[in-house]
Amino acid sequence: MELSLIFLVLGMVVIGAIAQRVAGLGFAMLVSPFLVLALGAHQGVFLVNICGVVSSAIIVPRVWKDIDWSMFRWLTPFSIVGSVVGALLAGSLPQAPLSIIVGSVVLLALLLSLILVRADVTVSGQVPKAAAGFLSGATNSLAGVGGPAVSAYAVLARWPQRPFAATLQPFFVVTGLASIAMKFLTVPDQLPALPAWAWIAVAVFIWGGVLIGERVQRVVSDKHARFFVLCCAFVGAVTALVSGLRAL
Repeated sequence: MELSLIFLVLGMVVIGAIAQRVAGLGFAMLVSPFLVLALGAHQGVFLVNICGVVSSAIIVPRVWKDIDWSMFRWLTPFSIVGSVVGALLAGSLPQAPLSIIVGSVVLLALLLSLILVRADVTVSGQVPKAAAGFLSGATNSLAGVGGPAVSAYAVLARWPQRPFAATLQPFFVVTGLASIAMKFLTVPDQLPALPAWAWIAVAVFIWGGVLIGERVQRVVSDKHARFFVLCCAFVGAVTALVSGLRAL
């Protein structure tokens, strides 16, 4: 892989890790479209899955006291099933359609977030939790974006921001590991061809992004952080969608 591409990947993972620490989610939604453009749909999503696991694993100890383990135990089993289904579908799709799916999923997530903020609807019970977990796992494997489904559930269930953001971190670790395991079984040749030093640098840059995010969190409101993530994700999603359509 060219050195310029490696530096682009490192820059994106830093920005994604900052967003993940500040807003609780956003790493995948922000980074996925750009990495898909840079590396191709399969390798881009594979790398997003790996980086998402690393960033969330780093954050888990920092938010441990706020994690809602009851909610985690409900969401996670269904997300694993969704991850298996999504990975099997992703392995059978060529680059262009998968790129279109990535862009479409992110755009749909952005639209859904804007609608749900104004919605006066409340959901309860176990079925919505199961559906959110399954959809999150499936979209994580397909597009590298697992946050929108559980984010939509959080808004409709009136799940408070602090335990929601904390619970997502171990949830993303487990869901991401399930997606990665399935992809190693189904499309192992799609692992990005980064040199060993670049993999180490990715981990170090994610750690640095998390530390920067902790400082940014003290001076930037959740509202402004989410707005930044949404704007960047919108640009990346449109670009990935157009790129996929042109490739077709």
